[in-house]
Amino acid sequence: MELNGIKPAAGAKHAKRRVGRGIGSGLGKTAGRGHKGQKSRSGGFHKVGFEGGQMPLQRRLPKRGFKSQTLKYNAEITLTSLEMLGLAEVDVLALKQAGLVGQLAKVVKVVKSGELTKAVKLTGVGATAGAKAAIEAAGGSVA
Repeated sequence: MELNGIKPAAGAKHAKRRVGRGIGSGLGKTAGRGHKGQKSRSGGFHKVGFEGGQMPLQRRLPKRGFKSQTLKYNAEITLTSLEMLGLAEVDVLALKQAGLVGQLAKVVKVVKSGELTKAVKLTGVGATAGAKAAIEAAGGSVA
């Protein structure tokens, strides 16, 4: 093999389509754009979703739903994850360091999911009624 003999693979390169170059080319006159209409003209394109002036689908349908921007500051933790954490005193900072809640979390609440056998003292962390009962039954407290 010589450097002057290197070629791209067969079929890898093909000639660019030259439109508007006479009848014989098969792409003369209208250059593959058909006759008249917006799409035949230069600069004649419209935005995505445009329906020729008819009210577009995304505006005909009703708006629905709502996503609260404050949700990212709230977090939940289960009794099971408290059990696995294995700390006697738990606060928001300890949960963040353990990676159980996000770094943006400001309000953390314990939900009753799973079992708790160790006594855990919660400070600055809320709990649902069922979770509070389970924590106190295990000898812990919610402050």
